[in-house]
Amino acid sequence: MLSLFHPTLRAESLDDISIQRLVRDGIRGLIIDLDNTMTPWKDVEISPRVADWFAELKAAGIQSCVVSNSKHRTRVAIVAEKLRIPFIFRATKPRGRAFRAGMKIMGTGHKDTAVIGDQLFTDILGGNRLGLYTILVIPISDHEFVGTKFLRRMEKLLIWLIKHFAPVESHTPKAP
Repeated sequence: MLSLFHPTLRAESLDDISIQRLVRDGIRGLIIDLDNTMTPWKDVEISPRVADWFAELKAAGIQSCVVSNSKHRTRVAIVAEKLRIPFIFRATKPRGRAFRAGMKIMGTGHKDTAVIGDQLFTDILGGNRLGLYTILVIPISDHEFVGTKFLRRMEKLLIWLIKHFAPVESHTPKAP
């Protein structure tokens, strides 16, 4: 059961994930969480580093799709349109429906799709249940939904268990 919460990789932030590593690992499509992964919670501003990372991603031929549990279509659409990528809102992660829909949009499958997110109980669990490559990033901000704050306490325990009983490969940031 612990393996369901065990990400393939961990990274400090979205833009610290090596695109060359993704290519080398055969990743052709990314399902990416929005809140506290791409932008701060409830925000639509994309940092220049994240925007540059997405430009490099496209240049490498890797597709992406925002998959968010947010109920606010407009906000998810604004961020996705800025990056010119498709999106899914009201995803109900960790349920598999939205992950499968994202793969269908990108034309990718289980072996060449990765999930990137800041939460073990939604992004990592959902991706692992489908056998996808999963990457856990540190949340951009401490500001988040009250229910998420509760889950963060449980995540700390899980991370401790994983660290001591099933170590995760940590990603070394790309060179500047």
